[in-house]
Amino acid sequence: MSQITILLLYALAAVAFTLSRLPRFAAQARPYFFVACLLAAIAIVLHGDALFPLILPENGFDLSIGSAASMIGLELAIIALIASLEPTLRGMSAGLLLLSAATSLLLGASGDATAGVDLDWQIRAHILVALLSYGLLTVGAIVAVFALIQERRLQSVRITPMNQLFAPLETTEKLLIGVAAAGFAGLTLAIASGSSFISNLVEQHLAHKFGLSLLAWVIFGVLLVGRFFAGWRGKRAVKLYLWGFATLCLAYFGSRVILEEIFNRSWG
Repeated sequence: MSQITILLLYALAAVAFTLSRLPRFAAQARPYFFVACLLAAIAIVLHGDALFPLILPENGFDLSIGSAASMIGLELAIIALIASLEPTLRGMSAGLLLLSAATSLLLGASGDATAGVDLDWQIRAHILVALLSYGLLTVGAIVAVFALIQERRLQSVRITPMNQLFAPLETTEKLLIGVAAAGFAGLTLAIASGSSFISNLVEQHLAHKFGLSLLAWVIFGVLLVGRFFAGWRGKRAVKLYLWGFATLCLAYFGSRVILEEIFNRSWG
């Protein structure tokens, strides 16, 4: 029941954000915005209250795909709520909340093997930081896709009421860089803390994962340096971000698939 409640709250908040941006409802934009914020905030609290006991059981850590996706959905909702403070970003906030609504259906006990394993707090903290960082960078990838859609719409020069749901490209890019900076900081902490648990990269089957994660870290770092010191923007910044995210995905999912499906091994 809580999953359906969270989904409905996210969906209603998305509708309210959308209505607050349409010219037809301009006179009621402020009330719609306040209602949307209230519904989204309640959904976020309920989502987090249902999710964290699953991710952080008493003696271990739940690393199921469902809980990880739901964590990303929670981060999407938080960023959507923060982004909505900028009126032109409320249309995108609505889209992010709809994605959050979909991930709320993935809440539930997973029975993952790591849930019953006693883990030190340092390892639990490292995993949580890594998961939060990956979630932030996933949110950034979604924002990057929004930016590409906006650029294509600008090139097509189509003027419709739906244009109100899209922020100026520069505003979307600023949000993307902000998310990238936060994700980069978290990724830096995750790599630094994770390296302290590594004794032998080859024996622990972590060489590919560590190497690709480090490469992704370099790509995101180059993006941020290029943005702040050379003013990189547009397709160059968006595509560089997506390359970094693809490398990070390969570091985790690609390495895991190769080890477990091809070599029948696991990390550790």
